[in-house]
Amino acid sequence: MDQSHPIAESPTAADIAANPAANSPTNPIDAILQVIREGERFLVCSHSRPDGDAVGSVLAMGMFIEHLGKRADLVTADRIPVVYRKLPGADGIRTALRVHGPYDAAILLECDSTERTRLRGLERFTIVNIDHHVSGRPWGQVNWIDREAASVGELVYRLIKAAGANLTPEIATCLYTTLLTDTGGFIYGGVRASTFALAEELALAGANPIQISKDTYFRTPMSKLLLLGAALNNLHREGRLAWLWITHNDMVRTCAAEEDCEGIVNYALSIADVEAAVFLHELPEQRIRMSLRSKGNVNVAAIAEGLGGGGHENAAGCTIDGPLGRALDEILAVLRPCVASGVAKQDSRSG
Repeated sequence: MDQSHPIAESPTAADIAANPAANSPTNPIDAILQVIREGERFLVCSHSRPDGDAVGSVLAMGMFIEHLGKRADLVTADRIPVVYRKLPGADGIRTALRVHGPYDAAILLECDSTERTRLRGLERFTIVNIDHHVSGRPWGQVNWIDREAASVGELVYRLIKAAGANLTPEIATCLYTTLLTDTGGFIYGGVRASTFALAEELALAGANPIQISKDTYFRTPMSKLLLLGAALNNLHREGRLAWLWITHNDMVRTCAAEEDCEGIVNYALSIADVEAAVFLHELPEQRIRMSLRSKGNVNVAAIAEGLGGGGHENAAGCTIDGPLGRALDEILAVLRPCVASGVAKQDSRSG
């Protein structure tokens, strides 16, 4: 391990577990590496309904821990989406609703609470909280939140580099997937020159950008296309705002899985001159899950947080009470003035 970082100055794992206030290192990477160095067995997980960033970062973190001679158990509450099952080590992620066993720490990636994982039993462990969402908060015993990172996988990459560990082709493939998917194919506002520099380094380390893109975008299940057709039948536009929805009956009729809802909102956002979009998905218990997107002039993370959710400025989500019509009225009442205000700011800048 690279000793150029002052790991010894961070609190020990025992100190952190006994007194969370003791966690005040100048560099949170040091505290995380201290926990991993002193432990032997770790739980690694991310949020429920895992996306590309969640799956790729969990896999990369697990491989990093294993390369240090430790044990990593990878767990998610929901199954891995089909498009990510070809990632190296994906078959080693276990699906469960409760975690057991003696763990020296649980490493949670892009979760604003244990509830976000839908895993029970986490409260017994020291929590290492690594996040890059705007809505991220320091709720764990060890916290690393960097809202400038393009993906949480980018933070895993920095951790690996700080430890002086080997960036294998398998790790590089998983981390490249986190960048590709969480930037929407390198188009969201979090993309910077450094994002492309990292993508280049991952490609040089063995990630195949063309194959990863094919595996991600050209392996669509038939059920998702049928569900998309149902959603597009419910597509509406009002000036710079667009929305679409599906009912629970649509999910049943098309034999769709939850993962098939991912990305549908982007079809509404792709309309010329539309600045913000929302996709509403009716759950069986009449709760409504919403995905919000913007092209940069509307902070949808702030809107989602106000409704109990969170995310990024250009991509966020939340779940509210139904029925569908009431939920649609509620979100449109919030979005309309935000879109109008965002467009006014844009016009004033262009003038």
